[in-house]
Amino acid sequence: MNNIVLFAVFPYLAVIIAIIGTIYRYFDHRFTYSSLSSQLLESRWLFWGSVTWHYSIITILLAHLLAALFPSVWQVIVAEPIRLYTMEITGWALGILSIIGCVFFIARRMTNPRVRAVTSMMDWVLLLSLLGQVILGVWVAMLYRWGAAWYLFTAVPWFFSLLTLNPQVDLVANLPFIVQLHFLGGFWIFALLPFSRLVHILPFPITYLWRPYQVVVWNRR
Repeated sequence: MNNIVLFAVFPYLAVIIAIIGTIYRYFDHRFTYSSLSSQLLESRWLFWGSVTWHYSIITILLAHLLAALFPSVWQVIVAEPIRLYTMEITGWALGILSIIGCVFFIARRMTNPRVRAVTSMMDWVLLLSLLGQVILGVWVAMLYRWGAAWYLFTAVPWFFSLLTLNPQVDLVANLPFIVQLHFLGGFWIFALLPFSRLVHILPFPITYLWRPYQVVVWNRR
């Protein structure tokens, strides 16, 4: 029963909350549909945190997504030991970089009075959730090696069983607790999407691709 609640009910509940919440926020609080940047209050720590976090986490998420969408291709890639070792080492490095970036974000909001003044409780919940999730990811990679391979036979078919509305909880029910917690953490963060700054990932500024260049002039007066 617990496995059904955790690995069948909770993922659907998180997705429903995310979809309904983001739609409601878009129409009722459209002005907040952004990262609510605090760059004007402090930029140096934000730069280093943003660069290390975004480049590393986007690469990690793309790897997870590509493995899920093209499992046969991914299986061929990791079948060669050298490529599997490379994947493993690269994953560790990116995971550590993402932890460093998240720590920059947290330290910035803790130590800078101006930034701390505009930091909400949800900001702390989101940052701690993201930090916990990436720490769990690195922990899983360290303790249960070759995740790039066994991910194909556990998480991927479980995700697709959820998409087909036929959740196969047995695929993940017997995995180590840390691995299960990492899987559930992803859905937890997804559920936070409409209530936090994370919502800024949705309105991608596609018009930037064709709009004219803008000239910005600094007025020292």
